[in-house]
Amino acid sequence: MELKVFVDGQMFPIRIPDEMVREAKPFFDRMDRDMDEGWQMSRQWVDRPNAEQRCQIAADKMLTAMEQGNDNMIAMMAAYILYKMPGVREVYIDVSGDINETDLVVGETTG
Repeated sequence: MELKVFVDGQMFPIRIPDEMVREAKPFFDRMDRDMDEGWQMSRQWVDRPNAEQRCQIAADKMLTAMEQGNDNMIAMMAAYILYKMPGVREVYIDVSGDINETDLVVGETTG
């Protein structure tokens, strides 16, 4: 699987082996349990993030991992997005500081 991640106009294709999504389920379950307690999404507290919001949170964590050069965490967050919303093909990560502005594109990719 491939997830195209766009950051500040630049595209980063992230290839995720199918088995990684299955094998990382315990890690994803922990992430979900953490988010079940609520999450600060920019200026707004969300009591129980929905699937899209959870993917926006993962994309924000991915941006931090990209800034830190943490390839493992980049792959894990991309895998989480594909696990949570299997139809997502592209993620446009907002860099202005508003996690709610991160866009998830389901279906066909732009190329």
